[in-house]
This record gives sequence, C-alpha cells and structure tokens, in this order.
Amino acid sequence: MSYLGLDIGTSGCKAIIFDACGNELARAYREYPLSSPCEGWAELDSELVVEKCRTIIRLTASSCPQDPVQALAISSQGEAFTPVGPSGEILANAMVSSDSRAAFLASSWSNEFGAERLYRITGHTAHPMFSLFKLLWLREHRPEIWAGAVRFLCFEDLLQQRMGLDPAMGWPLAGRTMLFDVKRHVWSDEILSAIGLPPSKLSRPLPSGSVAGGISENIARDLGVSPGTLVVTGGHDQICSALGAGVTRSGVAMLATGTVECICPAFQEARFSRELFESNLCTYDFALENMFATVAFSLTGGNLLRWFRDRWGQAEIEEARKSGRNPYEVLLSQIPAEPTHLLVLPYFTPSGTPYFDSETPGAILGLRLTSSRAEILRALLEGVAFEMRLNLEILARSGVLIQELITTGGGAKSRVWTQLKADVLNVPIRVATHTESGCFGAAMLAQAAHTGVPVASLLEERLTPGELLVPSPSPAEFYTKRFDLYREVYPALRKLK
Repeated sequence: MSYLGLDIGTSGCKAIIFDACGNELARAYREYPLSSPCEGWAELDSELVVEKCRTIIRLTASSCPQDPVQALAISSQGEAFTPVGPSGEILANAMVSSDSRAAFLASSWSNEFGAERLYRITGHTAHPMFSLFKLLWLREHRPEIWAGAVRFLCFEDLLQQRMGLDPAMGWPLAGRTMLFDVKRHVWSDEILSAIGLPPSKLSRPLPSGSVAGGISENIARDLGVSPGTLVVTGGHDQICSALGAGVTRSGVAMLATGTVECICPAFQEARFSRELFESNLCTYDFALENMFATVAFSLTGGNLLRWFRDRWGQAEIEEARKSGRNPYEVLLSQIPAEPTHLLVLPYFTPSGTPYFDSETPGAILGLRLTSSRAEILRALLEGVAFEMRLNLEILARSGVLIQELITTGGGAKSRVWTQLKADVLNVPIRVATHTESGCFGAAMLAQAAHTGVPVASLLEERLTPGELLVPSPSPAEFYTKRFDLYREVYPALRKLK
C-alpha cells in the first residue's frame, strides 16, 4: 500500500508517493510560469496547472506499480481561485497571493463591512491577497465572468472536480478565502450575502483528513491509479507543511522557504486579540482536530533568490549546468561568512505580516562602491530573516512563544542559508525529516483516512529528528543589535513612497 501527497504551489507542483512506513517511493515535479499582464497582477493558467498536476500523478503512480496508491491528498496554495463555467470550462486565470489588483477594494469594502467584524468571523484581516477581495474585483471588472461562473474553486477542489468528485476543501484552505467562519466551520452567511455569492458556488468545507470521494474507473485509468482510490482533504499548503514537518504541539513552528517565507505554529485554542488583529496575524484551522494555527509570512521569500538568479546569476546557472549542481547552491556558496552592514527592506512584492503594505517598495540601504554582489545577496536573505524576526517578536508578546523552528522547503536544503536564519532569528532551527513536508503531510492525512490510524500517531512513528542548527553567538549578538535598527527602516521609508 502507498499514499500520494500532492502539493500545488505558485511556481510548480510536486507529487511524492510514500509507502505504508513513510518511505519515499517516487516523486515528480513540474514548473509553470507566473504571468503579470499588468502591474500588480500575478496569474496562473489554471488549465495548465491542472494538467501538470495530472501529469505528475501519472508519473509517480507508474513508478511503483507493485505498491499501488490507496489514497491521495492535496496541499494547495491559498487564496487563488478559478471561475468555472457550467460545462467545467475555466473562465479566467487564477489570481495568486501576490496579485494586488484588489488593494482598494480590500480597504474600502472591509471598512464598510467592519474590519473587526470581518476579523471576528474569519480570523483574518483584510488584504488584497484573499479570495474575498479578488472575487469583488472580478464582480466589478469582469461581470460576465462573475455571472457566468457556476463555481469558484481553489486549486485543491478544482483538481478534485477534474477527478470527477463533488469538490471539497480542507478547513485550513477554506479559511484562506476569507469567506469562512472559523469558529462555526461553515461558509459565512454574513459575508456571502454582503457580496451576493450563493454558497452553492463554493466547495464543501471539510476537516483536513476527511474522505472527499473515490476516483472513478475511467479517471483512475487516465491517472494510472486504482479505481476507488480515496481522495482526502488536505488544505492550505502552509498547514500541510507544518503538519508534515512535525508541528503537533505548542512551542514548535514550521519555518518554510518556498516562494513565500512563512512561520506556522499550532496551538490549542483559537486566539483573537487586539495585537494579533493590528499585526494581521490570523487564526484559522490546523490539520489536527481541535487545533488552530497562525501564519507569519513575507510574500518576498525564496522568490527573491530566484529573482537574483534570473537577473544576475547567469554565470552560476552555466556553472551549475556544467557541474550538475543546483544554481541556488552555487550562488549561496559564494555569500560572505560574516554578517553584512547593509540593511534590506524585503518588500520586493507586497509585504506580508505584520504590515500588509502593498505600496511601500523594497530597499537596499548602506551601499558603497566597495559593496560586492555576494554581499548584496547575503543582505537580501538577512532582510527576509529580519522581517520574520519581527513577526516572532509580535507572536511572543501575544502568548505564542516559539522555542524551536523546523525548516522545510527548498531553502532547508542549504545549511548556509539555514544557519544565517538561525543567527538572525536567534532561535534553534531543526531540519525537517522531509524537506518537502507539504507532500508528506498530505500523504499522512491520506494514510490516516485510509487506515483509521490517527495522523499524529503516524507522524510520531515516521519522523526522526534532523540536524539542529543553533545560533552562533557572535553573529546572533550582532543581529540582535542590528534588529533595533531594522525596526526603524519601514516607518522611515513608508513616508517616502
């Protein structure tokens, strides 16, 4: 028996199959382009994304015919949705998290509805990333699509629909739409009525780890899996990743480096407070029963390293091609060992928590004629880490004290980068057993649903502690002093925008 975890990200999708003991059997990955037809827009071709997902399911399933997939679950990027027509046709591209075209609506509509009222229902504060405001933009600017759509589906439930199922999504993904009542675990009548959206146009929200249905014979044949293979709800990718990393108790949090840099702790009771509200730190469902989570994040994360590679890393790309190494590995091997004296405000995309600022741009401060390219690269990474330290500080004041981080995603493969983060954050960081923890977390939800064994028990049996990187005293002390200066950068630059 085996179990498949599928992760649908902003820049690509990956599928990994694990056997009944949690050992990896096969994996596949496909990248897809992000388009930006206008300033502030960021879109994915949903048809292409679905086809790439189907491709990697076929590839991985065909790699282990002697150990057929019994169940699969999907970890999905949040917020992005696709309008679907009456025959299942896709009516428009999906607007991803960093798409900021709905910024005015996020401000004006939430003020009219009541910002605190919205927070008390959804656990989230207004930002143009959320599906709610993207839907409002669509209603105002593409009325023919708004009227013609019979469903608005996030990627988890869109793929389920293409598998022939009545689409469902995990509660954590429903929470990221900002249409979901996180206390009652239903679509909010108040919000849907206010925007004129009937709940029938949305998927079934179910707890993570619920069986959404079984795959029919015809579709199973196309995907290379067995008829009746269970499809299990996963949810928001950050939640699935935190689960797969081993975040099952308070005091521990996932630190994920993908397109977005994200810290995700879990806790026992839903938290709604003035400071969390003012810092845009949400409360929504975790993937374990009766647990909640928050996400502290910078929308500028690993995409900043990718940007640097694409703009100024041609030599490293060529070197990587010749040597068989990863271009990112080559770039990171060149950064200085010591902290820089540059300061970077990492708002190369709209910011994430705590400010939710879509207008103030990023900045590199302290440049001299002697500044090197490698020094600038290290400073960019320091800037993202400083932003996450700012979030950790707010969480600690709000009663969410994080004593250890577990790092996942592509960035976790770099010891240099992980040590830099430990030094800046001044928190020990452990490398996850499975750095692709979103796929692992989804697969464990699938296995738990199929076998009836609680997912927490499966994780306890299958996860072994990875390397622990502790803050180095001298750099950590330097960064602690430097952090006081970093906190002054945003208020100063915001006045200049």
